[in-house]
Order: sequence, then structure tokens, then C-alpha cells
Amino acid sequence: MSNRIIESFYTDGACLGNPGPGGWGLVINFVDGSVVEIGGAEEQTTNNRMEMQAAIAALKVLDAARQSNPVTLYTDSEYVKKGITQWISGWKKKGWKTSKGEAVSNQDLWQSLDRLNSNLITWKYVRGHSGNPGNERADAIASAFASGTSPSLQQAFPSNLEVALQEISDPNVAGLSDKTAPTTIAYKEKQSSVLTAEQTMTESLANNVLEDLNLPRELRVTQLRGLIESLRIADEIASKGYLISSSELADLMDVNASAVTSRGDHWPWRNWVVSRVRREGNQILWQLERVD
Repeated sequence: MSNRIIESFYTDGACLGNPGPGGWGLVINFVDGSVVEIGGAEEQTTNNRMEMQAAIAALKVLDAARQSNPVTLYTDSEYVKKGITQWISGWKKKGWKTSKGEAVSNQDLWQSLDRLNSNLITWKYVRGHSGNPGNERADAIASAFASGTSPSLQQAFPSNLEVALQEISDPNVAGLSDKTAPTTIAYKEKQSSVLTAEQTMTESLANNVLEDLNLPRELRVTQLRGLIESLRIADEIASKGYLISSSELADLMDVNASAVTSRGDHWPWRNWVVSRVRREGNQILWQLERVD
């Protein structure tokens, strides 16, 4: 599978209790429109550390991709954005002390961010929960891991990220706690109405990588249950003749909404044929018909 050029990252962190169980999410957008999603969890952490952990994962991916194209990293954490672009130089000059002479919090992660930071990265703040699709998705991934679950995701990825994903899953890499849960990886297939031979090979490769990452059986079963639940819902929608919107269908398929609307008026998905029925206001309504 050919390499892809990274266009942007969306990062987010979540924590239940703060401190408490936490999760981080990373959405990687490529110039060809494809998307890779990564997430992880820690048993006891803080929201700031999870925000930083997501950014560290993004920088590790960029380093492994070895591309020369600039990338924008979006974060809804002013702590992360201002820390890496404004405060860190002063902290380093003062021996990792604040202006009050106190030790900088989360120094281990700040040092990792500083070491991995690249002049290819443009750090940008995006307001959380404001409807930004990338930010909302990163938040959903982080929140799922923080709550002890994981999103139901298709498990494949571009070949040029294999090294990065292996590194991120290594608890001994600086910046990753030894309590970090195994990373969940997902690749959302490019906007196409049929499964290509390249995508088939990608899914096979992804299965091998997941085995290499030694994901716990419980996590694999949880992901499978999530998939089965999505398929059950699709079957009920088809049997009852319900109409669903593009955004609802995208959530069901776990793809971007644009991947639904760009496929045309009539196309196959798993055990169903999806057909465009009509438009109501700003919404396109779709119907699912079961085919075995």
C-alpha cells in the first residue's frame, strides 16, 4: 500500500475525576482524504496529561512518516498550545521552573513534546465542543478510552505508519506511561462504493499488526460486540423501513459524513444496499435494504 502524506492532526484528552481514569484520541487526516484514528488509556492520570499524550502520539507519527510537508496540529487545550509555543522556552531557561520558582507540572511529558516538536508543525487552538468534526471525533475516542471502552473501528492503516504505531504501543518509549493501554488503530477507507484489492490487503495487514500489539482478548471482544451491535441496528433499520440522515448513516458505518454523500444515490454496504430517498430541509434521507 502506498505511503500517504499527512495533512493535519486533531488531538484530545479526557479524564474521569481528574485525576482518574483517562484516555486520549488522535485523528490523522491525509491529503488524499483518508483518515487514521489512534487512541489509548491510562488507569490514573489527569486531563492535561491526556491532552499532552495525544500530542506526543501525533509527533511520533509525524517523525516516523519522515515527510517534508508541513502539518497543522489542532488541540482544544490552551495549556498544550501555549505551553509548547510560548511557555516552554522560559521553563527550560529556568531549569524547568515556573516564574514562581516552582517545578513545572508534567515535566516528563513537556520534555517529550519538546524533543519531538518539529518546525513542520503549526500548532493551532480549536475551541472544544464547537462542532468541529475533527475535534469532536478526537474527543469521542478519548472519552471512550477514559470510560474503559473503545470505539468500534475498522482496523487498517497506511503502511508508512507501521513503525510509529509500534513505537506508540511500546510502554518503554519516553512520554508513554507504563500504564498506557494497548493502542487501538483504525483506518477509514477512502471514499469508494466497493472494497478494492488494496483495501482487502490493508485489512489483512491490520489484523497481523493488531496481533503483534497483543491486544487483550477482552478488548477484541468489546470491539466485535460494538460491530455486531452496529450491524444489528442496521438490520432493524432495514426491516422497519426507517429512513436515516447522512450523519446518522455515517455514524452507523463509522465513516465521515462526506464518505456517505459522495458515493452516489445507490450503493452496497456489507449486507445492505443503501439508497438515497429524498431531501428534507438540509438533510438527505437514506434507506437500507437487506441483501444476502
